[in-house]
Amino acid sequence: MKFKASQIAEILEGTIEGNPDAEVSELAKIEEGKEGSLTFLSNPKYTSYIYSTKASITIVNDSFEADEPINTTLIKVKDAYKAFSTLLEYYNQVKLRKSGIEKPSYISDSAEYGEDIYLGAFTYLGDNVKIGNNVKIYPYAYVGDNTVIGDNSTLFAGVKVYSETVIGENVTLHGGCIIGADGFGFSPNEKGEYSKVPQIGNVIIEDNVDIGAGTTIDRATLGSTIIRKGVKLDNHIQIAHNVEIGEHTVIAAQTGVAGSTKIGKNCIIGGQVGIVGHITIGDRAKIQAQSGIGRNVKDDEVLQGSPAIGYSDFNKSFIHFKNLPKTVDLLHQLDKKVNKNG
Repeated sequence: MKFKASQIAEILEGTIEGNPDAEVSELAKIEEGKEGSLTFLSNPKYTSYIYSTKASITIVNDSFEADEPINTTLIKVKDAYKAFSTLLEYYNQVKLRKSGIEKPSYISDSAEYGEDIYLGAFTYLGDNVKIGNNVKIYPYAYVGDNTVIGDNSTLFAGVKVYSETVIGENVTLHGGCIIGADGFGFSPNEKGEYSKVPQIGNVIIEDNVDIGAGTTIDRATLGSTIIRKGVKLDNHIQIAHNVEIGEHTVIAAQTGVAGSTKIGKNCIIGGQVGIVGHITIGDRAKIQAQSGIGRNVKDDEVLQGSPAIGYSDFNKSFIHFKNLPKTVDLLHQLDKKVNKNG
């Protein structure tokens, strides 16, 4: 896709200094700009690059005044960083603006779908599936029986959505997500053998949720595993059966949450955190990366370590951890003195 400076200026409500017909087809850092690319300048420490960049168009703040000749066409805006972010969002929308039903794909006779949908090749829609308007489902995705998907949601390539799942509006599931697989439920007998406990619940994902590539969310044993509105999950996260994650909580990659745990609103959870089952984590809790959580967490607690302790306590303790060899040597020396004098 190619855009002229005049088109970009119109989108950003900016003014042009240079060639309004300059065309770009890609984005670049200002120090890596080349002909046909668009870049921006907002941080003053990168100002020197505007005189050497080969980018065809550069977005700058209204206040920018060149001290030397420049070759790039300028688009002046109130806030260059914000304008460039707006343009990235616009570009992404244009790039992902797909519609139609590619073949081969399978759509059950009982499935229903709204207007302006996109179904990529080799997608599967099961019985009684209901899909809203402007939904994009990329190739090799599977949508199981009785699943509901709300307006403006996107399922990228290879997503697998098991039966009875409910997905809200403006939800994004990135490649390889598995939603609604069986929870890890097995019952041992007297011989130590394990029998499967049927998992007959479902998964509910509310509006405006983003779920990263390779993340898995298990269906409930009974009832629902629930991801509340505005939650953002990174790649390769495991959410077990009957977990509930509160509104606008964010969780980084490789975290695992065991069954029936309830996580509150607006929590921030770092990468590789392990959370045991059947506990409650309060609202606005912050858990540092690689922490192990084995107890209930109160509202607003900040934790680190495994098992996790208060964040400030962990930092104070870490000083002693580092000095432990010296402390042991000192104790040995004192012990020798005491025994010698004794």
